[in-house]
Amino acid sequence: MPEAARTYWLTSPCRIRRRDSTLAIEREDGTRVHIPITDVRDIIASAPVDINTAVINLLSQHDISLHLLSYYGDFAGSVLPTQPHVSGQTVLAQARAATTPEISLTIAASLVRAAAFNVRRVVDRTALRRPLERLEEGVDLAGDTMQLMAAEGNFRRTAWTVLDTKLPDWLRLEGRSRRPPANAGNAFISYVNAIVYARVLTAIRLTPLHSGIAFLHSSVERHRHSLALDLAEVFKPLFSERLLLRLAARKQLLPEHFDATVGNASLSETGRRFVLQTVRDELGVTVEHRSLGRQVAYDELMYLEALKLTRACLENEPYKPFRIWW
Repeated sequence: MPEAARTYWLTSPCRIRRRDSTLAIEREDGTRVHIPITDVRDIIASAPVDINTAVINLLSQHDISLHLLSYYGDFAGSVLPTQPHVSGQTVLAQARAATTPEISLTIAASLVRAAAFNVRRVVDRTALRRPLERLEEGVDLAGDTMQLMAAEGNFRRTAWTVLDTKLPDWLRLEGRSRRPPANAGNAFISYVNAIVYARVLTAIRLTPLHSGIAFLHSSVERHRHSLALDLAEVFKPLFSERLLLRLAARKQLLPEHFDATVGNASLSETGRRFVLQTVRDELGVTVEHRSLGRQVAYDELMYLEALKLTRACLENEPYKPFRIWW
């Protein structure tokens, strides 16, 4: 992955201003932090941020994305520079693959299989063995992406039920809910999923791929980075379900990390900081890559996944999505 620098996480309301070639982060309490622009890969803000055109211009010059999360942890949007890495040849090849039903459905099916494999890997290999087999059968019979997503949805509902058996009562999902999350467990999953989506989007923009041309999710909706939704599917279990189970087992995730009312929940400011720090630490964890023969961070796995899809589009190589191997 390009050694651009690192991701900066903004967890409290602030104002960003340009000071020559640095970003001045001004907090509400009056404190200020200066960050050299060359030290920034991208920025994820989970609290209100005030920026101006001078900041946007500086971010654009250095190809830096600013990702915004809503109060409930949903991905709210991004301030994105032009894509300097986009290649016409690659985009044409990607578009041909996405609009060729046989190729597109094959890639979409492989994404569904890999995502389900990863869910089973982190939640319960025994309890989800048969549900995964049923998903595989459904994928084999699927004739379009709607049928693929229906098979995936059935598997996910089963997986969430199994996940609940491993969580304390107050963290159980009791079915997936969004915008807003109905309870603490859903609030955690939504928040971490949004972070994964933002990191995958940054990874895609470091490659020649176009983020709006997808294989599993629809590419026709405006203002949507559908390819990031595709690739995020295989990484969400590594972070969302896995971290939820770990933090619950260690009793590190507490009720005070959430603001909850009847049918409505979100992470508190303390909770957002804790979860962001946890995800940030996890992104830096390294594993021995089986093909490269070297240590790679979880964060780099997303970039490598985007490069893998690039080669599949350009060279007609079979696309084998990321599966947890450790």
